[in-house]
Amino acid sequence: MALSSSRELAENKLILLYLIDKINMPVSNLQITKIILENKFMNYFVLQENLNELCCDKLISAANEDGKTYYSITPKGTQFLNYFPNLINAGIKSNIDSAISTIKKNIKNETSISASYEQSGENDYTVSCRVNEDNYLLMEIKITTGSEEDAATICENWEKYTQDIYTDIVDILTKERSLKENS
Repeated sequence: MALSSSRELAENKLILLYLIDKINMPVSNLQITKIILENKFMNYFVLQENLNELCCDKLISAANEDGKTYYSITPKGTQFLNYFPNLINAGIKSNIDSAISTIKKNIKNETSISASYEQSGENDYTVSCRVNEDNYLLMEIKITTGSEEDAATICENWEKYTQDIYTDIVDILTKERSLKENS
């Protein structure tokens, strides 16, 4: 039983190292969790424990940015992964390999859109919405609302419908207009 548990523990850590290595860019805890759980590679608690242990063992590094933790594989992690290439189930490797381009695209899209708000007065909230593409700022909007509920709704809508909102704003701003004369 202990040998089976040790092998499973090692395989789970190698799956995480393999995934992070293949993604080849910093990946957030939320993004890793989503990928692992959607593919049923391991449960949430095992995943979080393994991420923590991989950090403690310096096989992955964790960096905090904007309140999120991003993981990257370390040279020691790459070396460890290369020592045990056959401990990862071939089917799991194949699933990761076939989905990696979609995973990378989704990660890139998710990290290029941001929305947040903060209280700026007694009843005022400032909302900041951004769209970045390849580290290039496409659009940034700051707006003040009179309620936290409105601020939260704006953030939610921005994150869900960025493309539509972006297109609508560009259309509105580029529309030909004329000044109406008062008679």
